[in-house]
Parts: sequence; C-alpha cells; structure tokens
Amino acid sequence: MALRFGPDVSTAHTDYGTVLLDERSGQYWELNPTATLIIETLLAGKDEAAATDALVVEFDIDRERAQRDVSELVAELRASGLAA
Repeated sequence: MALRFGPDVSTAHTDYGTVLLDERSGQYWELNPTATLIIETLLAGKDEAAATDALVVEFDIDRERAQRDVSELVAELRASGLAA
C-alpha cells in the first residue's frame, strides 16, 4: 500500500537521510538512508513489496530483513499519526 504523510508533516532531505517535522507537536524524526529509500518508494505510489525490493538491491541485505524493516517503519509512522 502506498504511503502519504498528513498535511501537518513537512519533509526535508539532508546529507544523512530525511527529516520529518510533525508541525502539530513540533516533534522531529530523523530518518537514515534506509528509511529514506522506503518512504521515497512508498510516496511514489509503490507498495511495500517494491520498497523491500529497493532495499535488497540498494543495500544488499536479505529479503526477510528488508521486509521487516519496511513493515516496522510503516507501522511506526502510522502509529505516530504521521502517515496514512
């Protein structure tokens, strides 16, 4: 399932990944390059399987770990109210 951030979430790319700002609470989230690739893939309208594939190719990790990383990040972003 594709991902989208709420209207109160701002993003900024940095040399180290991506920073998310929840403008409602003022809380910042700093995402490493792995998490950045996941959200970029999902924000482009692709699903979690595509994000898993992207991690496997880009970071040469096993599929099980990549799938777990994608699922955990998406769950955390949704639980925090940052993403739908």
